[in-house]
Amino acid sequence: MARKLEVLLRENLKNLGKCGDVVRVAPGYARNFLFPRRLATEASDENKKLMSRRRVRLDAEEAKRNAEIDARVAALAGLALSTSGKADEGGHLYGSVSAATVAELLHKAGQGAVTEKDVRLDAPLKTVGTHAVKIHVFGDRYADVQVTITAEAS
Repeated sequence: MARKLEVLLRENLKNLGKCGDVVRVAPGYARNFLFPRRLATEASDENKKLMSRRRVRLDAEEAKRNAEIDARVAALAGLALSTSGKADEGGHLYGSVSAATVAELLHKAGQGAVTEKDVRLDAPLKTVGTHAVKIHVFGDRYADVQVTITAEAS
């Protein structure tokens, strides 16, 4: 069985570790993938000292970014949007409310940074009533927005 090599990660790598972590990997993985792409270095004491300073800075930046994301989620979670459309007596819309429509409603509500790709709908909304719509903010963070659809008076 091949021995493992200790390396110091220079970047955050999914399924391996965060920047500054010392991990044990196969020598071939380190030699052929991590070292040439400058994703990791040898886990020497000098490199560990240098990386600890960088890790402090990166942790501060990450905390700031997480605070911004939390503020964005809180701002979106409190929104209640409304729109109207032609519907039959049973409450079924003749058209539908799509992700593009929800993004446009958010833009009118002052949330211009939300694009159509960020709106997560399983299918277009086709009934009158209140619907919960997920908005992708960052990574695995989502906000729920309430969209109320009313029938137009004809």
